[in-house]
Amino acid sequence: MRLAYFDCPSGASGDMILGALVDAGCPLDALRAELGKLPLVGVRVTAREVKKGAFRATRVDVEVDPGAHRDHRRLSDILDLLDRGGLADPVKADAKRIFTRLAEAEAKVHGTAVGEVHFHDVGAVDAIVDVTGAVVGLKLLGVEAVHVSRLPVGGGVVEGPHGRIPIPGPGTLELLRGFPVFDNGVRAELVTPTGAAILTTLAASAGQMPPMTVRAVGYGAGRMELPIPNVLRCFVGEDAAVAPGSPETVAQLETTIDDMSPQLYEPLLDRLLEAGALDVFLTPVIMKRSRPGVVLTVLCAREKVADLSGILFQESTTIGVRWTECQRLRLDRELVVVQTAYGPVTFKVSRLGGQPLTATPEFEEVRRIAREKGLPVREVLDQARADARRILG
Repeated sequence: MRLAYFDCPSGASGDMILGALVDAGCPLDALRAELGKLPLVGVRVTAREVKKGAFRATRVDVEVDPGAHRDHRRLSDILDLLDRGGLADPVKADAKRIFTRLAEAEAKVHGTAVGEVHFHDVGAVDAIVDVTGAVVGLKLLGVEAVHVSRLPVGGGVVEGPHGRIPIPGPGTLELLRGFPVFDNGVRAELVTPTGAAILTTLAASAGQMPPMTVRAVGYGAGRMELPIPNVLRCFVGEDAAVAPGSPETVAQLETTIDDMSPQLYEPLLDRLLEAGALDVFLTPVIMKRSRPGVVLTVLCAREKVADLSGILFQESTTIGVRWTECQRLRLDRELVVVQTAYGPVTFKVSRLGGQPLTATPEFEEVRRIAREKGLPVREVLDQARADARRILG
């Protein structure tokens, strides 16, 4: 599994995250091409090398034409904009989750409904590009799991749309609820709402760096000059906790249900996967008194048992969850973008002893291409598999 670990000694913002991803190897042209699929005008993304203290870093700027974006946007406007864009469905889903959390945090601190929260004019465009660009950048680097260090909250006061407010701002603080933070002594706004929303939404864990084999390190530069180098570091590499082909221990949660509407299973499965489940599946069974039922099984890391059990209690009708620990073997895997006859398609390539065994296209991308080109899904899928066999050998 390819991991990204964000080390944030001087905080985090959307542009720092983008800068770190570009510096770690995310191609700027590919990032611009993906962001160009959003129905936004008057926006330009640039990158340049800068010095922060004794360190070089990449500074990403989002240049917005104020005349092209005069209206404030609500959450529904941003979700609609993402839906109308040509981005891959997983990118849209992650970007929507981040913006929804942003709106929920602002609504809570201002005592208003989520639908009434305004993202202010040009700043909203910055946030749209930062959030979507971060998700796109992670996908382009093949990252499958995000981990984050503790975040420094900063201190002092800052001028905002609602006057002078203490740092961290109430919205940022709400997003950091349940996340490890610390005070590094710097009196400035170190974590922005956008940075907090991106990292806390995508993080599979927070705190120490997980065991990983580092392949690249990117430095993203912040705008301010601070007493310490204002940089965010992104480590990209492979999970080193378990060697490919070696056994690993996972938890298997199960619950048996016979009184829940079938319509509720899809949102339940989606939420479990978003919360870090490794796999989720349903098995039909016959229960006592010959009642038909379903066994819902969740595979996850052992530290996820409590969180995922809570979701099962919240989102299903179960009154009990059981779990066991089991061993599993898995092949080494990586995401590879293959140029097919119908355009680029992401494949999950599995390897044994370094040799590729399977190359499976991401089905949502295949379905999107088929819809855009007016072709049968089966035809695009067959062509993608043929191209992958030829290119990957």
